[in-house]
Amino acid sequence: MSFEKVCKVEDIPEGGVLGVEVGADETPVALVRKGEEVFALHDVCSHAEVKLSEGEVYDGTLECWLHGSCFDIHTGKPTGPPATQPVNVYTVKIDGDDVLVSLSKES
Repeated sequence: MSFEKVCKVEDIPEGGVLGVEVGADETPVALVRKGEEVFALHDVCSHAEVKLSEGEVYDGTLECWLHGSCFDIHTGKPTGPPATQPVNVYTVKIDGDDVLVSLSKES
């Protein structure tokens, strides 16, 4: 599994979200910071194809700003309509102050 440095921990607001692009194909990723943990989800709503990183974070979910679909930050599964399909989640590593993300699937 290969990781790419995407930002510093302090670049992500506590309890908030930051949109980044990862890899040569510039995959859009929404980074959510909750305490000492950082979660990475695909930054495109599975319902309306807008950036999730422009939404709000609360109670372990990331809410899409357009229609209010909510996604669990741990699993990517929708927790509220209108979305019915999950978004991909990615593996995150913290190395000192750096946030690293892997787009690879674990085998």
